[in-house]
Amino acid sequence: MRLLAAAVVASLALTAVPVRAQDVISKESAAELKASVLGDLETLHTKFVGLAQAFPQEKYTWTPMEGVRSVAEVLMLAAFEGYSFIPTSFGGKAANLGTREEAAKLRTLTDKAQIIDHLNKGFAHAKQELEALDASAMTGKRKVMGRDMSASQTALAIDGDLHEHLGQMIAYARMNKIVPPWSK
Repeated sequence: MRLLAAAVVASLALTAVPVRAQDVISKESAAELKASVLGDLETLHTKFVGLAQAFPQEKYTWTPMEGVRSVAEVLMLAAFEGYSFIPTSFGGKAANLGTREEAAKLRTLTDKAQIIDHLNKGFAHAKQELEALDASAMTGKRKVMGRDMSASQTALAIDGDLHEHLGQMIAYARMNKIVPPWSK
């Protein structure tokens, strides 16, 4: 029995070492991660803008039910992630959108052309900030949403969040008989 307990403790100790080793990635791995994030951001940007263009203006205030974000609100959320959440999560700077009140007012936009403009600007800002980062700045951990996260964990969280909102927009499109442009 003692031998079994010692074997379990030893195997747990040995398996814990690789997990800690993954907390820090090499500069080369960080550069690959950065390139992957930038590539996916471009894909997401193209799809969000494509859906924004496919929705007619009169559907921008549409929501599937009370208490759920409208088309415009989901699109502006994606724009704001580019303006702030994406770059700051990796160590970049948030875009200057004026005062807190001015930035909050942007979240209430419903004009199609303005929203598409903000999607383009938000994703461009995220791209610019990520491209400017030295990959070595992505090798350790950062505080993201109150948690210590590695660049890999951050990338997965951001990617998952944006793809969730893209899926939300695809569902909104299908409910409104709009075919996403890339699936025609």
